[in-house]
Amino acid sequence: MIGLLDVLKAGAGAVLGALAVYAYTQAVSLPAARSEARAHLIAEQAVQSQKEELERKGDDATLQRMSDYELCRAYLGRVPECDSLRVQPFSEE
Repeated sequence: MIGLLDVLKAGAGAVLGALAVYAYTQAVSLPAARSEARAHLIAEQAVQSQKEELERKGDDATLQRMSDYELCRAYLGRVPECDSLRVQPFSEE
């Protein structure tokens, strides 16, 4: 027959086991998981930042090749004010 003392021992063992698991989780597992997640997030941000920088460089190169007239048309659309920015061909008379 199981005595009261055996039940108390089993209960105390279960509580101590739960405390040990909780302490391990708090001391080892969670900080490691947080550190790993932080490193993963930093790596993702670095990759995204690099992609955006390359895209900006491409946009800058495209904009630098555009004339004033083309820039006006790209940003304002077809407006009469852009016509004054057109480069007129040079003619020697």
